[in-house]
Amino acid sequence: MTSPAIEVLLVARRIANHAKDEGVLLGEKQPRVTCDHLGAVLADSVLQAGLNYTTVVRPRVLDILRTHPSCHTISSLISIIQDGETGAFLNWRHHEKVSRFEALVIFLQRWGIEDVQDLRTRLASDELCNAIQTISGIGPKTVDYMACLVGIDSIAVDRHVRAFAKAIDVERDDYHFLRASFCCAADLLSLPRREFDGWLWRRATARTQVKLAFAV
Repeated sequence: MTSPAIEVLLVARRIANHAKDEGVLLGEKQPRVTCDHLGAVLADSVLQAGLNYTTVVRPRVLDILRTHPSCHTISSLISIIQDGETGAFLNWRHHEKVSRFEALVIFLQRWGIEDVQDLRTRLASDELCNAIQTISGIGPKTVDYMACLVGIDSIAVDRHVRAFAKAIDVERDDYHFLRASFCCAADLLSLPRREFDGWLWRRATARTQVKLAFAV
């Protein structure tokens, strides 16, 4: 039986080879931007699940950066919650994501996290990463996504990553195996993991836009 580490390496090599064939090492590199505005980071992390990023999430995050420049700490976000302005801050009405955002802010306050630098430091430990997943609707993908936003070199296994794996007939689809395999593939390609994650997303969204153009 193949050991877990060897299985990850074998799959990672297939991922890396396919990515090279798809041009991951060609063209100008596009390093991912790190966000230092905690309100924008948490809003992005909560809103992104299940929504179109380009048309729904990104405009709201940019609006937060533009209209709420001072809401970059937990203290300022607590004030928004206490004033009943969370929905307006997120520009979102449905209670589920509004409640999740508030639960995340309160959780981070209890852990003594005040700004992005604090969050970046604490997300580097398994203790916070495991504890934060006790919040309803927050799973490993959201944690890894948040880590990428604040500059931690990681890969969030979303539907684009899963589609890439499926295209090369990777049979295992459990989250932690795929994350380990794609992170290893980035290492084999000598690419920062966040950069590889960004390339996978750009590749998938570009293909979707092409399909939509042909469908018109």
